Amino acid sequence: MAIEIIMPKLGVDMQEGEIIEWKKQEGDFVNEGDVILEMMSDKTSMELEAEESGVLLKIVHGNGATVPVTEVIAYLGAEGETVEVGAAPAPAEVAQATADLKAAGLEVPAAPAAAPQAPKAELAADEYDMVVVGGGPAGYYAAIRGAQLGGKIAIVEKSEFGGTCLNKGCIPTKTYLKNAEILDGLKIAAERGINLASTNYTVDMDKTVDFKNKVVKTLTGGVQGLLKANKVTIFNGLGQVNPDKTVVIGDKVIKGRSIILATGSKVSRINIPGIDSKLVLTSDDILDLREIPKSLTVMGGGVVGVELGLVYASYGTEVTVVEMADRIIPGMDREVSVELQKVLSKKGMKFLTSVGVSEIVEANNQLTIKLNDGSEIVSEKALLSIGRVPQLAGLENLNLELDRGRIKVNEYQETSIPGIYAPGDVNGTKMLAHAAYRMGEVAAENAIHGNHHKAKLDFTPAAVYTHPEIAMVGLTEDQAIEKYGKENILIGRNSFTGNGRAIASNEAHGFVKVIADKKYHEILGVHIIGPVAAEMINEAATIMESELTVDDVAASIHGHPTFSEVMYEAFLDVLGVAIHNPPKRK
Repeated sequence: MAIEIIMPKLGVDMQEGEIIEWKKQEGDFVNEGDVILEMMSDKTSMELEAEESGVLLKIVHGNGATVPVTEVIAYLGAEGETVEVGAAPAPAEVAQATADLKAAGLEVPAAPAAAPQAPKAELAADEYDMVVVGGGPAGYYAAIRGAQLGGKIAIVEKSEFGGTCLNKGCIPTKTYLKNAEILDGLKIAAERGINLASTNYTVDMDKTVDFKNKVVKTLTGGVQGLLKANKVTIFNGLGQVNPDKTVVIGDKVIKGRSIILATGSKVSRINIPGIDSKLVLTSDDILDLREIPKSLTVMGGGVVGVELGLVYASYGTEVTVVEMADRIIPGMDREVSVELQKVLSKKGMKFLTSVGVSEIVEANNQLTIKLNDGSEIVSEKALLSIGRVPQLAGLENLNLELDRGRIKVNEYQETSIPGIYAPGDVNGTKMLAHAAYRMGEVAAENAIHGNHHKAKLDFTPAAVYTHPEIAMVGLTEDQAIEKYGKENILIGRNSFTGNGRAIASNEAHGFVKVIADKKYHEILGVHIIGPVAAEMINEAATIMESELTVDDVAASIHGHPTFSEVMYEAFLDVLGVAIHNPPKRK
């Protein structure tokens, strides 16, 4: 399937570009990243690199041509593939002809939708174009995309649809974190003139868990409904996958021309004495806990541990977080995670960093947690939250190539066995539901139409839903310094403390930090701690994916009063022109 190469829009004001010289000719093989042409826009010369590998099938516009942005200038594809160009009338011509016919009182039929390109050979009753194993984000997304492309699709799920995210991760934790947010609201009600009859409250954990289960049930049912609406055949049970692309579910055997392995991940465990105590809970267990412990030790200061620790701290539990790194959530920008730790400490959480757990002793219905620096913590319960590992049950017969327990995939999400793909947590690339969506989509398109689409995850946003929220996309400051050198980057900041919307909402804390390349003002990373950070980061991700520069963002207008003005001002600060920042000392 040929890939269109278009005249890129390299700035908000760019309308067209002139092709100076093609560096590759028709029939040449092009590697991803190769310079294929030199072009000019607004008297600035630049080079265009190939985003995919393949043969340059057809050059539509030659040297010297001036081409509007987003118009196709060439096609890239597989050797021997042909492309027909110029047969169809231009859209403007079609529109004019349609208008002329309608003006004459004649009915004009709508153009038929393009027919989906599914395999044309006959399929047996138990055979499918694609069999998806696992109904989490990567799996159900792949199944629906495959069906949209015209394929006959089956999906196999051993438990509930929606995977970890919907059943034991993202959605349940956000349900509980909303409770913590409500309790924070009670604490500031009086100063805002809302006088409560009493500030006393209790938390009914039975109702809390039941409400969470209701939310989960609604969404899992929604996923299953979408699959059925797209005519995806559903099989319930553990799928045992074989190298010949057959899948055994109990006494049923089905076969796929392609297989999508989307088996997800499971809670990671550590092999230390006492870890199997019934008082040591996993993130799966604690989401169904119907009592509030007096004290809780969280082993692991990552996203899940910090989020759930905050929930129980808001309920009145004495929470201590133990983290082996020198700070919590070490994958985030250092400045942001250090600031979050300060804020959460003020909310009553305790943090012990640069230390690990060596042993757990249970006695008298409580735990003594021994740390490797010789200190001890006595706690009613403990939460093990040290991450997740791929779930490989049912894949034992495949002898797939693994990398530290993760299924190794290429840029097309394909495993070491041709025609078998493994998107999502099972490949360990980015264990995020939204990254799994993209990987599942890409895997399905390649499974149905052959390998042509790559999963580009460089600008995948990530967020932690604490109060305040934190979020990021791109490089951290440490990573940017390592890659570009400290002298070659610029950093802009703006604080929520001066933002009108934040002040009016009692959320005037935190900041936005933008990291950019000094020479071209390319945006390298955006980091946020503050209100609605998880929402705001999506704008930053889109900006970076669209290859806009700091100057392009500075030319935009952000609404007022909004939280996102803080991000806009952080971009301005990169250029040294932020209006609401005090002048920098020279």
